[in-house]
Amino acid sequence: MRILHISDCYLPRLGGIEVQVADLIRAQREAGHQVEVATATPGESLPGVHRIVARLPFDLPVHPFGVGHLLRLVRARRPDVVHVHTGAVSPFAWMGVRAATRAGLPVVVTVHSMWDPVTRALYRGLRLLFGWHRWGLVGTAVSGAAALPIRAVAGPGVPVHVVSNGLDVSGWRSSFLPPPSPPPPADPVRPEPGGDPSRSVPESGPVRPEPVHVVAVGRLAPRKQPVRLLRLLREARAQVPGETPMRATVVGDGPARSQMERYLRANGMTGWVSLPGRYSRDQIRELLASTDVFVAPAPRESFGLAALEARAAGVPVVARAQSGVADFVRPGKEGLLGRSFDDLVASVARLVRDRELRESIAENNRETEPVRSSWPVVLEGFERCYEQARAART
Repeated sequence: MRILHISDCYLPRLGGIEVQVADLIRAQREAGHQVEVATATPGESLPGVHRIVARLPFDLPVHPFGVGHLLRLVRARRPDVVHVHTGAVSPFAWMGVRAATRAGLPVVVTVHSMWDPVTRALYRGLRLLFGWHRWGLVGTAVSGAAALPIRAVAGPGVPVHVVSNGLDVSGWRSSFLPPPSPPPPADPVRPEPGGDPSRSVPESGPVRPEPVHVVAVGRLAPRKQPVRLLRLLREARAQVPGETPMRATVVGDGPARSQMERYLRANGMTGWVSLPGRYSRDQIRELLASTDVFVAPAPRESFGLAALEARAAGVPVVARAQSGVADFVRPGKEGLLGRSFDDLVASVARLVRDRELRESIAENNRETEPVRSSWPVVLEGFERCYEQARAART
């Protein structure tokens, strides 16, 4: 099948949509499809990548004449299906939808974000203005939670399916077999009474347990509420007995980093909470090998790829019940879910205190795969959507 993906953002930019679209293209090519992508993101020339770029401040991924450029592209390439990827507001992607429908091509639109009330109002207005619900589109969302507001706006004329983000589940599982237990620290020695000083016996004493390691991964942007995450960690620490050591690592970078650093200093948390910055995927794999609890606290998380990676690695996950993470985390099975901030605080504290619960969830996560997010299942889901979109055009 000849597939053309259209996305505002693509490599070399790094973010949830960019990485997921690149991984999807790779998986589809490995499955034998002919796949190309059109994007408004500037960057080096890559095979099968059409960069439709305008000189705009901050390299904004949009083009004022994108519809015309994309219309010429789809007419020249004549793909079997056009797969468009959108966030909350993605002007270039929607230009791709318009160009493909004008060319009479089947269109599948994947929404990678959660539509908040403002976004829903925007798309209701665009529906009245342009009538996009009558264009024969087939929609997909990355989770059940993300699909609900889209269906409410689109109405019965636009089918909206749930197709999970994809992950190489076996790769993460093989990388995160439980690490061997470290050898106990050597006890200090003292000479035997009245004996040879070179011959000694261990000096007994308590061995301090390893700290319970809590990890979060994500962009440090104000909309992700990263300072609220630090408050969550502080309040969870207050609910854990002092003799239970605990440490936390928040991976990521972004404009809220300096505010987070000030919060840590003001609340005396610098000794047990670290902000190491952005990590590569390999570095995250290595980090998760020493992680006891993973926290994904954002209430409007449409999917939660970092949480899925942690769950695939065998780590218990704490997340919002109303987020997309609930599609692959069941309470007490793969982690704990909460509907409020206080619920999340209590869940983190409970897992830090309860080693037996942590280990039972970790064992379940290591022994069961999140099958719906494996690439064979994801590719099959999109192929069904492609066929439905093609059937709608015949």
